[in-house]
Amino acid sequence: MTKIRPSGGYRATASFQTATLIYDATYWFCEKFLDSHSRMTDQMVQAARSGRQNIAEGSRASATSSQTELRLLNVARASLEELLLDFEDFLRHRHLPQWALDSKEARAVREVPKRFKADQSGQLDLTDLTDQERWALYAPRLEHADPAVRANAIICLINQANFLLDQQIASLEKSFVEEGGYSEQLAAARLAHRGKKKLDQTDRTVPTDQIPPCPLCGKPMVLRTAKSGRNPGTQFWGCSAYPNCKGVVKL
Repeated sequence: MTKIRPSGGYRATASFQTATLIYDATYWFCEKFLDSHSRMTDQMVQAARSGRQNIAEGSRASATSSQTELRLLNVARASLEELLLDFEDFLRHRHLPQWALDSKEARAVREVPKRFKADQSGQLDLTDLTDQERWALYAPRLEHADPAVRANAIICLINQANFLLDQQIASLEKSFVEEGGYSEQLAAARLAHRGKKKLDQTDRTVPTDQIPPCPLCGKPMVLRTAKSGRNPGTQFWGCSAYPNCKGVVKL
């Protein structure tokens, strides 16, 4: 039996891959420019790790709980927002410049995927690369000797990751509203299975051309026996989609 809802696959998502870049870059940034024993170092590394790990955990949880998946993605988003503030604070406290969103430097970081596609004649996307290959594309800035260049490049990546997570969260919320959560989908699948089972049993005793369609929804009817009411023990045609449809035809 196939899964009602797929899960996993997070390693191929742009949000997780970007979060991996951010975590690695933050780890090495703190190692080089901050005191390894400081609380700030611990907080920044843990925030970067939380952004990455919660994307993965949310992806795995998607098989059984839309609410858990959404909650974990929002935790990832909040962790990266916290990290963003830490890098902005680092620049401000040291009187280092922060790139404007429309600056030449910031645009150069955002356009790395476009330049890569152009170099590869559009045949590959960044998602096709290994973590090491992806890092190499950003290495000139993420391994720069100037901490301001490194911090600003990481800020650009955090903004990209947050944009991707915002889109992912909005899509999940829309899907939840339109299709329901896992419990609702599981109940619907169970009802459909029961209806098919009853229909198969009916097909063995009643010729198909004698089974009437439901007058309400048009689905095949199923022979049922009244357990209570005015005529207990009598048979009648009930809709196979019951309880979603309560169509009835008397024999």
